[in-house]
Amino acid sequence: MKIGAIYPQTETGQAASVHAFGLAMEEMGINHIVAYDHVAGAVHADRDPPLWGPYTEKDPFHDPFTIFAYLAGLTKKLEFATGVLILPQRQTVLVAKQATDVDLLSGERLRLGVGTGWNYVEYEALGQDFHARGKRLDEQVEFLRMLWREPLVTFHGQFDRIERGNLNLRPNRQIPIWMGGFSEPAYRRAAKLGDGYIFAGDIDSIEGAWKRVQELLREAGRPVDGFGAEFLELRRGHTAQDSADCLKRWRDLGGTHGSIHTMYRGFRDIREHIDFVGEVQRRL
Repeated sequence: MKIGAIYPQTETGQAASVHAFGLAMEEMGINHIVAYDHVAGAVHADRDPPLWGPYTEKDPFHDPFTIFAYLAGLTKKLEFATGVLILPQRQTVLVAKQATDVDLLSGERLRLGVGTGWNYVEYEALGQDFHARGKRLDEQVEFLRMLWREPLVTFHGQFDRIERGNLNLRPNRQIPIWMGGFSEPAYRRAAKLGDGYIFAGDIDSIEGAWKRVQELLREAGRPVDGFGAEFLELRRGHTAQDSADCLKRWRDLGGTHGSIHTMYRGFRDIREHIDFVGEVQRRL
């Protein structure tokens, strides 16, 4: 199983932390960094319907493509995964271009995790329809792969279209697209379209979700072998040993990737986050 680390960007607003964390993960031999995605924050109070997600206007976020491109120039082996990019609120052709550049500049070290998100305020700010996000994501996956594959593209979809246009440059491969989310539609989408799935939360609930995705893969006539499965362990207050134990359990369940989570532990400096990753790694 490949071990990664989640960049703790909501607990460090310092740009220098990207540099320090990325170099430390490379030196430790950590396989990959996961970065979350939010373009805009939003106040939760007095919303109808309520905003249920964990982030507000006070949580800092770097753009994943930007920090990955930066770290690609500083590292040689470290891989990069969006966990997840909220694809339906972004322009598909632009995402295809940004992902292509990161993959080319990093030497094919990008894994594109995508999902639908929860923040309708963010969708509105970006000019996209929150209520159509699931259908749009299905279409976008097909469109991304076509843009990466074909020298000239004509595509007339419900949400996107291009007439005899292309990306130039294109990636040297099909960039892996993994799904994320917490619902049956997300599991079904992954079984039909995805190269893997990013599970987030508590190991007990994730075990059932992983079993469900495997069932859906078999129903779709796709092999479980070769399908990626990442676990982001998000329980608050876990010790380094707790985190190591969860990752070992995930490995035994057939997980292919697992990432160490350092937030919500009262750390005040990026060095504390780095040290926690190192401690979990030693216990593994």
